[in-house]
Amino acid sequence: MISPIAVNEKVHQPLGLLPGGASVSLAESGGSMASHLFIDNNKYEARGIEIAANHLRSKKSGMITATAKLVHKGKTLHLWEIKIVDEQGKLISICKLTNIILSKKQTDK
Repeated sequence: MISPIAVNEKVHQPLGLLPGGASVSLAESGGSMASHLFIDNNKYEARGIEIAANHLRSKKSGMITATAKLVHKGKTLHLWEIKIVDEQGKLISICKLTNIILSKKQTDK
């Protein structure tokens, strides 16, 4: 679980709602952090290569939290399902994130 974030006028889109992009950003942060728990961070790094989101409920104020669940852990790909819920546990968004695991030698180019 990643730390909750506040939903307020600082993050609202023009209609006064939580923007979908904020939910996606929270989901990618959670899924990326989770992949780093499964790799040797001295030798490898995780990078997001695809994210998809379904926004199920709008949110005007309060808190949201992301929880990542590992769907597939391969040698080079991790697939995560990230659920974003509000403080009442209501599902706001559900996201799917694919991370590629790269050798740091490959990323030095």
